[in-house]
Amino acid sequence: MTPKAFAAKDLFAHRWGDLPERGTPASLRVIAWIAVHIGRWLARLLLYPITLYFLISAHAARRESYTYLKRVRGRPPHLWHVFQHFYCFAATILDRVYLLRGEFDYFDVTLHDREILHEQIERGKGCILLGSHLGSFEVLRTLGVTQQDFPLKVLMDTEHNQNITRFLDALNPRVASTVIAPDRPDTLLKVKESLDAGFFIGMLGDRVTSGDKTTECQLLGAPAMFPAGPILLAAIMHCPVILFFGLYRGGNRYEIYFENFADEITLHRDRRMDDVQRWVQRYAERLEYYARFAPYNWFNFYPIWDRFRTPSELA
Repeated sequence: MTPKAFAAKDLFAHRWGDLPERGTPASLRVIAWIAVHIGRWLARLLLYPITLYFLISAHAARRESYTYLKRVRGRPPHLWHVFQHFYCFAATILDRVYLLRGEFDYFDVTLHDREILHEQIERGKGCILLGSHLGSFEVLRTLGVTQQDFPLKVLMDTEHNQNITRFLDALNPRVASTVIAPDRPDTLLKVKESLDAGFFIGMLGDRVTSGDKTTECQLLGAPAMFPAGPILLAAIMHCPVILFFGLYRGGNRYEIYFENFADEITLHRDRRMDDVQRWVQRYAERLEYYARFAPYNWFNFYPIWDRFRTPSELA
């Protein structure tokens, strides 16, 4: 396959950025009140009617769930499987309230290969901690900042879904303060200063946003569009890259997996596009591995496989 890289814009990036927020400030306050005053067990029971509502009303997300589950399962899913998928997502959103409030006693979290992080900390040099929308980023973010005490900053878009961002930030201002906003004039400078100071820079590598450079890779047996940004950033910063996947395993259990991905990413001038595509394909292969391992953890409800469909077909 000839690599298709560095597209100036991507049709689906605009669709993601244009999607309206579903969470109003009032509804988010209700969720927080339920979580805090009723308790996690009863709050999780209330997720069933909430999940049913979104199963009925969230047409685009339901379609993407069906597409993904068909690919990861190798056969068409039933509506019950889509419901399970939505419920798993809802459960991790609810858990973010407890995690941000520091109520870790609710959870049983297992860290696999944590020595990879400890070795990097001992070197005193920062690295990129590259994740995805597979599982929960919040479980690593909150544990890292409040419990494990490893230096972490997060490259995160806070413009989209501003209601839920403000709501969650208010739960834990310390965690909120770790965010570095992308696409600002001083973003690269802040990332470089943080890496030089020994910080991990957490970012997600599986969702294209408006204006991103992209590359086409194979994911679950079909071409999919991925952002080239994480690989380009790592190459510019000459820093190591560590992969992480914070998987929700049901009940109160989470498992966080770490993998060494690259000591340094070098892009050769005469084959830059090919190099980017190969690195992103390696990332996509690890993403696919963990998606098959924990299939209901895929929370990227956007049409990354539908590159050749028109906006009217996606509506």
